[in-house]
Amino acid sequence: MTEVLLRPLADAFMQVGVFVALLVAPFGWAQHRWGDQLAAALTRHARHAPAAAALLTMPPGCGGAIIVMSLYARGAVGFGAAVAALVATMGDASWVLLAADPVLTLKLKALLLLTGATTGYVVDALGITPRRRVDAQSLGASSPSAGLVGVGGRVVVPAPPPSLAPAGDQYVGSADPARVGPTCTTLWVVLGVGALVAVPVSFQLAPAGTAYLALGVLGTLAAVVALVQGRGRATVAAPPTSLRAVARDGGHEVALITTWVALAYLSWSLLNHLTGFDGSQLPLLGVTGVAVGALVGLVPGCAVQIVFTGIFLAGGMPLPTLVANTISQDGDALLPLLVLEHRSALLASLITTMPALLVGGVLLLLG
Repeated sequence: MTEVLLRPLADAFMQVGVFVALLVAPFGWAQHRWGDQLAAALTRHARHAPAAAALLTMPPGCGGAIIVMSLYARGAVGFGAAVAALVATMGDASWVLLAADPVLTLKLKALLLLTGATTGYVVDALGITPRRRVDAQSLGASSPSAGLVGVGGRVVVPAPPPSLAPAGDQYVGSADPARVGPTCTTLWVVLGVGALVAVPVSFQLAPAGTAYLALGVLGTLAAVVALVQGRGRATVAAPPTSLRAVARDGGHEVALITTWVALAYLSWSLLNHLTGFDGSQLPLLGVTGVAVGALVGLVPGCAVQIVFTGIFLAGGMPLPTLVANTISQDGDALLPLLVLEHRSALLASLITTMPALLVGGVLLLLG
């Protein structure tokens, strides 16, 4: 029973959660340090926006894509850039894959960068431009129709909608949005101790013994508690404004990923133990598998995609199915866009399935 129930929980934390934390911390600091400069550069070079938007999503997580969605809703970049970012992002599932197989992750990132940028330029070339609220406001003010406001011969970006502004009052259920909190602090402590055990085990310098199992299960439970108590996280992930915000947001991201990976691992372990099901019976193979992967990618948010990636890492699906899913899925970036620009969000989500089916099918043919 230990191997069926406890081992998957421990593996989720020690094989994924710990290494996600080792990656989230420096990336969070970089976003805190340079996030605004990256956004400003993307706005200045609008002609190269699809390529720049795709490039902005290369770091793991949803932060880069959310920045692009924010700029699109403000009217700073076009629809092609938004589509490029949604195609190129792997969302939080990239943390899972990066921790398990860094080489494969880098290869997929390169493929997504090329696919995302190409799709974005095609969208712009075809003139696909759903009308945004900011466009209507600009027309009402007799300003340029591209969604930018002309002032004295210059072009400036309109102020962001309130729900996209990185204000502290966007946090709900938390009296102090900058506060890390004891639960998140506890999670980081367990992550630190867990790293001392997980890293040697990962490099096969030590066995995955009792300490590994105990810390792993404890860490997963701490992640679940942190996720449940994380209702105060911003509905739109603005760049962190302090190191405390980096720790808070990073802890929530680790908790989210660890929880869903644990669910995927545990579900797979129980399914395999109780039924002998090894994944080959799922419609995840061949052309059907590519189609299923692309359709699963239509589900907003990262949770389902993390589970899907966990199935791949457990050996339950081939690479073309995963590739179709990673291209089609939009991560958490689609959620704020659904609220602000639902027509653009729905159209973009549908468009991303086309390159997903195409690239997945080509990989399938290449064997």
